[in-house]
Amino acid sequence: MAKTWKQKLEDQKQPKRQVLQKPMAGVPAGSMLLIPTPQLVKEFMDTIPEGEQISFKEMREHIAKTHKSDVACPISTSTSTRVVAEAAWEDIQAGKAPNQVTPFWRVIEPDSNLAKKLTCGSEFIEAMREQEVG
Repeated sequence: MAKTWKQKLEDQKQPKRQVLQKPMAGVPAGSMLLIPTPQLVKEFMDTIPEGEQISFKEMREHIAKTHKSDVACPISTSTSTRVVAEAAWEDIQAGKAPNQVTPFWRVIEPDSNLAKKLTCGSEFIEAMREQEVG
């Protein structure tokens, strides 16, 4: 049986750092690359105050800097962001209020490719942003 998004989020993997031997996804060779986990992304998202929005790029930069790396892997960070968002959506579907889950809508742009893949859809992200910003 496949894991739920929540089970994927609760996986106890540790973030990894590695020096890139060759360029990857716009990151130059020689850079210290952080491969974040969903839990690490969740912890960052949980610190974003209501009404504020941070770009995916800014989140990657902050997470990398916090973990003494040049850059957070764009692919792993995107995957981890999706795990966090889908796990939060599972909680909402189970009856939790949006203010009781990780506020993924503060990072994921409604018109992004990632938003279009999410079970909640872009409309939910837009609605939450409008509700918080007013």
